[in-house]
Amino acid sequence: MSSPNFDARPEGSPIDLLVIHSISLPPGQFDGSDIEQFFCNKLNIHANPYYTEIKDLKVSAHVLIRRDGELVQFVPLHQRAWHAGQSYCEGRTRINDFSIGIELEGADNVPFTDLQYESLVNLTHAVCKTYPAITPSRIYGHSDIAPGRKSDPGPFFNWQRYLKACY
Repeated sequence: MSSPNFDARPEGSPIDLLVIHSISLPPGQFDGSDIEQFFCNKLNIHANPYYTEIKDLKVSAHVLIRRDGELVQFVPLHQRAWHAGQSYCEGRTRINDFSIGIELEGADNVPFTDLQYESLVNLTHAVCKTYPAITPSRIYGHSDIAPGRKSDPGPFFNWQRYLKACY
């Protein structure tokens, strides 16, 4: 599935950061197609009252990891997905210019699945092999780069489990 919400990275921009997100649409509900529809600008805004709040957003991620571990790619990794919004990291803004965004289907108050961790670890290995500047110290949660504005992937994301399995 391809999202229209991407563009070219600035010339010479390194890809050296990985950002982990979480999303559920409607909030707290899983297994529907609304996330895909949202990232492709095809969300039925009448399907849920919350959707009128996000109807004008144009966002995407490089990859979504569903609850069953399925990977859905929306944007090629070498392109700039629109996932980070207003954020700041390592003295830089415009995080989308140099990062890869991975969304986990989830919510702040629900643990992620074993299959999601397995897929995330495998995807992280592939990403880091292609972009070796992404090291464990260059993997962040959305909450780390947009504190106070974003809380994902949330307190139920097990960073220790994830990073230990990656490295």
